[in-house]
Amino acid sequence: MQNSFDIIIVGAGAVGCAVARELSKYKLDIAVLEKESDVAAGTSGRNSAVVHAGFNNKTGSLMAKLCVEGNLGFENVCKELDVPYKKTGKLVVAFDESDIKGIEKLMDAGKKNGVPGLSFIDAEEVKRLEPYVGGIGAMLSSNTAITNPFIYTVALAENACANGVKFYFDTEVRGITKVENRFRVSAGGKHYYCRYLINAAGLYSDKISSMAGDNSYKIYPCRGQYYILDKRTGKYLNMPVYPVPRPGIGGLGVHLTPTIEGNILIGPSAEYIKSKCDYAVTKDVMKQLFKEAKELLPPISIKDVIRNYSGIRSKLVGPKIGGFGDFVIEESKVVKGLIQLVGIESPGLTASVPIARTVRDIIGSMEDIKSKPEFISERKGIKEFRLLRAEEKDKLVRECPEYGEIVCRCEQITKREIMDAIENPLGVRTLAGIKYRARAMMGRCQGGYCLTRIVEILSKEYGVPLEEITLRGKESELFTGEVK
Repeated sequence: MQNSFDIIIVGAGAVGCAVARELSKYKLDIAVLEKESDVAAGTSGRNSAVVHAGFNNKTGSLMAKLCVEGNLGFENVCKELDVPYKKTGKLVVAFDESDIKGIEKLMDAGKKNGVPGLSFIDAEEVKRLEPYVGGIGAMLSSNTAITNPFIYTVALAENACANGVKFYFDTEVRGITKVENRFRVSAGGKHYYCRYLINAAGLYSDKISSMAGDNSYKIYPCRGQYYILDKRTGKYLNMPVYPVPRPGIGGLGVHLTPTIEGNILIGPSAEYIKSKCDYAVTKDVMKQLFKEAKELLPPISIKDVIRNYSGIRSKLVGPKIGGFGDFVIEESKVVKGLIQLVGIESPGLTASVPIARTVRDIIGSMEDIKSKPEFISERKGIKEFRLLRAEEKDKLVRECPEYGEIVCRCEQITKREIMDAIENPLGVRTLAGIKYRARAMMGRCQGGYCLTRIVEILSKEYGVPLEEITLRGKESELFTGEVK
């Protein structure tokens, strides 16, 4: 039967790609269906990029267990897949006595959750670690880290692809039926068949569940808005800095996070919204966001902002209750063979690999799955020319002159790096796909200099008119024709 697989995974976010990679270790035919043009096009590419320690999660919850497990193994996964990772530590800062009590609760929860490396530090130690941050004390979480969430998801997907998983982009699921104990998934104008269907659709996991015949869930979209600050602000912050969480909100409160690349993120806010695709940033929220951020880090200025964006959490808990629910990772109680991954909000990125192992165990409990001896565990990323020593750069330019041509001036990205991004194993050819793989267009000018050059490279490489180059795939065309 054409387009027939043992397993189909719906959704190519961090969790879906982690599941794909984990299951590619076994003798299984696997496909991933993704409605967008690339991996990490939703929540996985729109977050704070923090590898959480697990002290914020409810004691005894699956979320807490898998977060701690994911944190402790995250560095090894990043080494295998050549993904940026930096163990920075994190401060949860107290500004009054009620915050001190909040920190005591966090530390108690962390201890019960098995989180290592938590300690209380006084104002003097806060100043030593973060000279520009105030507060009367803080909890230090030494195991908290930062990563690049897009590269992480890309790496999982590329490694899964190298091990035989097939990825289908621009393939939105429109219908699911059961035919003789097999699922028939209608997507992208075609039918796909499988014995096990894994619902890793994030914000749309309730919709996929209902299509398959299980109406047990409702996802409440909760939007978080962010600012990105210029790299010149990087000197002001060494690690993520959070306020003590306030009860009832849908997130952890506005916080400051350094990125792997040297920027600072401000955010996120937390606001329940009606639409799952409303990625707007709003004036009032952004104004309040910056006000609270400046209270945490006084030296920053609105002039430091180079971009803003938003992400949407897939919450199982609605606005009347607030706070956090728990991960749902189980075979559907209604539909046999449907593996549900529902309500996977933060810390889903941190917990993605343990989530994948849990899915493996669920399938392994239903049938004997055989290991694949030829599994490839490592993946190599794009060589970052700007980070190399002078002699290494000289050698590369002599061997490949494309390393000697700078395409993105702000980030010092070479033509060879752009070409490596274009030649990605997943076949992605959008500007956003190039941007997140090579970091071009992410600097101070946000593509003002390099965008047209990258468009020309894409047009030449694929032999297509400029008008066919898109930002993010369908309905994101940039050009209609020449003006002169």
